[in-house]
Amino acid sequence: MSLINAIILGIVQGLTEFLPVSSSGHLVIAEHLLPGWHQPGIVFEILLHLATLLAVIIFFRRDLVLLIKSLYTSGTEAAKHRRFIMMLILATIPTGIIGLTGKKFFVTLFDRLDVVGGMLLITALLLWLAENKKPEKLTKKSTTIVDAIVIGITQGLAILPGISRSGSTIAIGMLLGIEPRTAARFSFLLSIPAISGAALLNLKEISTIPASQIPICLSGALAALITGLMALKFLLMIIEERRLKIFALYCSVVGAATLLLTFFG
Repeated sequence: MSLINAIILGIVQGLTEFLPVSSSGHLVIAEHLLPGWHQPGIVFEILLHLATLLAVIIFFRRDLVLLIKSLYTSGTEAAKHRRFIMMLILATIPTGIIGLTGKKFFVTLFDRLDVVGGMLLITALLLWLAENKKPEKLTKKSTTIVDAIVIGITQGLAILPGISRSGSTIAIGMLLGIEPRTAARFSFLLSIPAISGAALLNLKEISTIPASQIPICLSGALAALITGLMALKFLLMIIEERRLKIFALYCSVVGAATLLLTFFG
């Protein structure tokens, strides 16, 4: 893998991991449309995911510090933070179950352009519905047990190529009545155990990187980290301004074009 290819893949990963457009869906589309293009090896994928994980940790570092401190402090605020941790754990359970039990099935869908197109349209629909939720109905400042379970299931199903993890979980949170910034915060902090778990399962593969490829792989990871931080800041701004329709329109166009390419290409 060349340096330029590693950097390009890192930028794509950093942007699509957090923007609600489905990174997996775009990788499948790219594989079918770009001559000679192939998905990066598992080792490079792990490094890119670790880079985007680091982006979340850096971006939400203050939140994480407060959550950690709540484990050994008392008071009303600490209790709220501990409850938030419990909701994250609760949401992670269905995600893990779906990921572990459905992995073989999901893998078979990663070469199906028709699946990607259909799932992108579902992502677009979720974003559109969330965008049109009346502001006065977005009143929840925290998640309930039911909210956490539903969002966790949604994150698990986002393994499907074309379903955006961030877009679907934020949209579902808003549809459940959670105010946008709280839904986004819960979604991105929930991604930490999900990304960590996926990376840890294959972490031993990193030792197989040839010495000559280490600088190239790290350059791609750095590109993913930088663009991931930028994407996080941009998405939170978009959510606060209630402009998710931009991404709904984008996913609609790409999803429809993908389906047309599948059936008539």
